[in-house]
Amino acid sequence: MPGEFTESKQLEMGNDGAIGRVSRPFQIFSKPAGASCNLGCRYCYYLKKGDLYPEDHGSRMSNDILESYIAQHINASQDSVVRFSWHGGEPTILGPDYYRTILEIQRKHQLPGKRIANGIQTNGTLLTEDWCSFLAMEGFSVGLSLDGPEEFHDRYRLTKDGRPTHKKAVQGYQLLRRHGMTPDILCVVNAHNVQHPREVYGFFKEIGARYIGFLPLVEPEPAGENGVSPATVPAEDFGTFLCAVFDEWRDRDIGRIKVQLFEEAAKTAFNQDHELCIFRPTCGDIPVIEKNGDFFCCDHFVDPEHRIGNIRETPLARLLESPDLIAFGRLKRDGLPRYCRRCEFLAMCNGECPRNRLIRSPDGEEGLNYLCAGYKRFFSHIRSFVKGLAALQHRENRPTPRSGAPLRTKTGRNDPCPCGSGRKYKKCCLGK
Repeated sequence: MPGEFTESKQLEMGNDGAIGRVSRPFQIFSKPAGASCNLGCRYCYYLKKGDLYPEDHGSRMSNDILESYIAQHINASQDSVVRFSWHGGEPTILGPDYYRTILEIQRKHQLPGKRIANGIQTNGTLLTEDWCSFLAMEGFSVGLSLDGPEEFHDRYRLTKDGRPTHKKAVQGYQLLRRHGMTPDILCVVNAHNVQHPREVYGFFKEIGARYIGFLPLVEPEPAGENGVSPATVPAEDFGTFLCAVFDEWRDRDIGRIKVQLFEEAAKTAFNQDHELCIFRPTCGDIPVIEKNGDFFCCDHFVDPEHRIGNIRETPLARLLESPDLIAFGRLKRDGLPRYCRRCEFLAMCNGECPRNRLIRSPDGEEGLNYLCAGYKRFFSHIRSFVKGLAALQHRENRPTPRSGAPLRTKTGRNDPCPCGSGRKYKKCCLGK
């Protein structure tokens, strides 16, 4: 049974942090299994994080730490919906009964007027009927990692002994669909599948994907060409990949399929804040809780330098308001090279993720994002489309789309182009 975590214990940890609410929204990547995973994906950056925690820490977050975390998370949240994000490693390695315990703890500490929502990110290979029935019944949102067709997926996403995983991942996806769920697809774009944008996107359309996130692979490797590994996606190729997928999406799939990067770029047309952390001006809104209660700045900075504290010693609310976490977040904005500050696409990009700031700008300043050339190619490609969305909204006095809603446009092929050129849509932006 879950360990007891009463209000008296919260008070012992400190009134101001334990039961007080945090002044800003937050999301936490919770790692109840740490870096443990049933696979050995060749590009995984998190597997080596297991070295931080020797076996004497156990293979999972203990019930007392789990309950402490859940109770503090609920109390710290200012939102009407309290969201939990379960990540790894591979979180399903713990089995569905572990998550049944999580739900018991959440219900025990749920506050009046608050709803609790859970999401889980998985490689899909361990999903069973029991797992999918549980996830569907309890309303979990599910993200599933899939790098496209078998040939591309199985190049890097392998078991620890080198066996392919595509078949099992797709079986997991199909199981979820049979239980009425439509998982979000997370596709890592690497040096191989980046050369085949239409095949990758076409595969996702074929299996009925409705939400697709493309995550560019950037692996620093000082001895490698351009300071990155051979598997790293070439920057300009990534831009070309996005342009090709965008053209297919714009012509056939707007309003039917959400592509995260396209939706984020379009937010600038509606003066909306970015939801995706890599494009926000500052960082620090998505810290990490490891299986022993350690609290880190970010999923990509789980290392001793970026450890803020531990929820067994410092209340979660206080860690979320930590000056060190806030300083980490501001460094993203304050460390931008002059080249970025002058860029016409700054509002779309904001220098992207600090972990990818590996190269020098054309004027020799350090801190330029490795992917800059690719993003500039993509943002240039969609510039008229984004301007057209803004013009269409202004001309028709449309309400700003709610955050997270699918991007839609009703402009017909023979209608005036929303970019304001005076030409028909089919002769202007439709083909761009």
